[in-house]
Amino acid sequence: MSRFLLITSDNAFEQKVRLATAGGLPGEVLSVRPDLLARPEDLLDLVAVQQPEVLVLGPGMAVEGALRLATVVDVRFPNVSLVLIASDEYSVALQAMRAGVRDVVDPTADIPTVRMLLERACHAFASRARTENGPAAPKQEHGLVIGVFSPKGGVGKTTIATNLAVGLGKIAPMGVVVVDLDLQFGDVASNLYLDPEYSVLDAVSASASTDTMILKAFLTPHPSGIYALCAPSNPADADNISAGQLEVLIKQLSAEFAYVVLDTGPGLTEHGLAALEQSTDAVWVTGMDVPSVRGLRSGLDVLSQLNLFPETRHVVLNFADSKTGLSVQDIEATLGAPVNVSIPRSRGISLATNRGVPLLQEEVRDPATKNLRSLVERFDPKWRARSQRGLHRRVVI
Repeated sequence: MSRFLLITSDNAFEQKVRLATAGGLPGEVLSVRPDLLARPEDLLDLVAVQQPEVLVLGPGMAVEGALRLATVVDVRFPNVSLVLIASDEYSVALQAMRAGVRDVVDPTADIPTVRMLLERACHAFASRARTENGPAAPKQEHGLVIGVFSPKGGVGKTTIATNLAVGLGKIAPMGVVVVDLDLQFGDVASNLYLDPEYSVLDAVSASASTDTMILKAFLTPHPSGIYALCAPSNPADADNISAGQLEVLIKQLSAEFAYVVLDTGPGLTEHGLAALEQSTDAVWVTGMDVPSVRGLRSGLDVLSQLNLFPETRHVVLNFADSKTGLSVQDIEATLGAPVNVSIPRSRGISLATNRGVPLLQEEVRDPATKNLRSLVERFDPKWRARSQRGLHRRVVI
């Protein structure tokens, strides 16, 4: 058996793949020339015998033929991660996604890029294998939709949302998407150091709302193994996105991903309420100051009157500092709800935000890292399966 099955007639690219796997990806690489696979059945037989994790359709194959083979393999062996090597990867991206291809990369890509691509494909294979074979939680028809909310701005919602998404990406590689629903001034792109080609505006178009494969073409991959759907670059575009379109978008994404993280704008806007209605979990963020706490209490009261609470909620105290004059008990008494996680005021978080690299992406040693991981853990199926974990323990600052 070979972990990587490469179909190519390009010796230089074959050598590049072998060097990439030699740099930390164990497993044998089997390379086969395309002219030895005269019929699709020949490739299917080869995949059945070798049982690879990753099938790379490399240089030397006509793109149309490679996509036809990919479609057949995806139907017969849905667990295998398919990678297509194509010169003009953007022009074939949509066709490739329809054919079940996970990634498209240019043949001139350097060795570190190829290594990252193959590693990501292996993670995807492992994730699917765990889902099918492991002692996992009961299978859900839809993934968890985790909305991150706060009536007031400036409390660190985007930092919480992006770190949460990156942390969940380690539980479900390639199974997480973070959506920036602060449609006018969202910062998910900058917090993840992304320059997205597409945005939420593209994702709610008529073609994307009726075809999930088109929708996936508008997602931006992130090096941590998650996807991002960023806010429009023009704030005026927010007026062209309705709450109804967002509801359809969230339902589509939750049917395809294990976790959908929604970073919402401040206040209780029409878009925010649409996100709340679709959320299975709500993460409420407050700063450790009187205006933030009172604002959250007022927002929770309004939502309670509207009966818009998701089944599960998590209160996060951000910028926690014992020297502010407020205690956790004061905040809980005002909110009428327990604080589940506190994130201490941290220089590391500020540096990570300015760099565009979430704290949990590089596992930086920082006081906030452990607490952010505690928040991520609350959405791990193993954690949620233990009912006693649901009991509130007062956080310590």
